[in-house]
Amino acid sequence: MAKDVLCEVKNCQYWAQGNKCSAESIYVVSHAGKMASDSSETDCKTFIPNTGL
Repeated sequence: MAKDVLCEVKNCQYWAQGNKCSAESIYVVSHAGKMASDSSETDCKTFIPNTGL
């Protein structure tokens, strides 16, 4: 697994200083079933809005 997972979504509960993701695991899904042809066809299901901002 990647050492550093970067994230620019600052309103995510798992966003950390330096655009790091602090989630213990990451869940990414495809809009088109099991295959995607580029990143625009995917979403991070790990995202949780940080309502404390």
